[in-house]
Amino acid sequence: MNDIPFETALGERVEDMLDACTRCGKCVEVCPSVKPAGIADTPPEDIIGGILDLVRTGDGPEASRKWAASCMLSGECIKACDYGVNPRFLLAMARLGIARADNELPERRRQGVERYRDVSRDVTMLSRLQLDAAVLERLGQKSASVSTPAEAPDFVFYTGCNVLKTPHIALLALDIMDALGITYQVMGGPSHCCGIAQLRAGDVEMSGRMGSNTIEKLSHSRSGQVISWCPSCYVQFTETTLPTIERQRGSRPFEMTPFMRFLDGRLDELKPNLQRRVEMRVALHRHPGVAGVMEAAAEILKAIPGVELVDLKQPAVGLQSVNVGVLPAFKRELQLNELQAARDVGVDALVAVYHSDHRELCAHERDWPFRIINILEVVGESMGLHRHDRYKQLKIMQDADQIVAECSDLIAKHSLDPGNARNVIVKVLLGDQPLALRAT
Repeated sequence: MNDIPFETALGERVEDMLDACTRCGKCVEVCPSVKPAGIADTPPEDIIGGILDLVRTGDGPEASRKWAASCMLSGECIKACDYGVNPRFLLAMARLGIARADNELPERRRQGVERYRDVSRDVTMLSRLQLDAAVLERLGQKSASVSTPAEAPDFVFYTGCNVLKTPHIALLALDIMDALGITYQVMGGPSHCCGIAQLRAGDVEMSGRMGSNTIEKLSHSRSGQVISWCPSCYVQFTETTLPTIERQRGSRPFEMTPFMRFLDGRLDELKPNLQRRVEMRVALHRHPGVAGVMEAAAEILKAIPGVELVDLKQPAVGLQSVNVGVLPAFKRELQLNELQAARDVGVDALVAVYHSDHRELCAHERDWPFRIINILEVVGESMGLHRHDRYKQLKIMQDADQIVAECSDLIAKHSLDPGNARNVIVKVLLGDQPLALRAT
């Protein structure tokens, strides 16, 4: 089926982009990572020039290495380029060049496997601490991960992996599509990996293999459309894997649309279902890395009767909260400033879109005079839909032993090891807290 190997096709795409780059530095000038990364005094032309060196050889100046390492995937660089270059993609390729220069393939492959196993373990454990087998099946897990529907659905709904840690968000997305009469097949989780862990480790061959296998599984809807939830998977597929497969095969097997944009595109169908008033003053926690998603989220909130959307006038950076973690002190400052701003203007809720934002922020609800919720909870409330946020309930406990005891029934049902469960709770559920909670 493939005329050329994935790695060769990717290399050709990279060379085309390197040739198109004029080293003007506009992408550096607009990047929100430059100042907190401590490289604002370096000429932008020098920084982008060094990025091209890193892509080609894995060797380049320190300022360029810092820029590559501090990329939050905000996407401002893409809008700034007048030459059709995707600087965000080039930064990913620069990090790939560094990984290749630092380690031989066996070590890179080992790191990729280790990262994949870590994600698989964490997602599997945290989802099973919250859901029984039937609900896991509905989210495309267990036997549903290998089943084929008798009739092709309108769409494939691709969850990615990590939203399964906060399953109420994914379940609300399905409930909303059910209410709109949309047929879909759910795919996601570790058995449908996008290949990002392998690419970050520098193993292009394995990343392409895993991503291509998942793309084959996703390519079976009547519409030829995949609705995606995870922004990291979206960027991996739309900027790396799908364009490379298109170069290999001459066409793309499908197009991918973020769920918020999909829902906003059906706002006329959604509005008649928003029948309950939601008297709530809310602020939207924003990350602009996928074009149009935050704008779509704002339009959806404005369409809900009773909702007042307040602008906190805080910086919006990064693809999602987890990506801002490349600059940890900057991230903590942003989160604290936003919580303070939400308190000062008196919102009823700080509303996030993505799952990593919710994981990192939700426990702060304990310490601040407003709720921290996902946007689909607000949509669901107006539609008469509700899913309990078990993740937040457990995280606010802030006690691993208490959480294990609280989840003992599901631990037994899924035959989980309580010690392993406790380790994941400590490391992942409670450890996912970049801005510390207030002392109690």
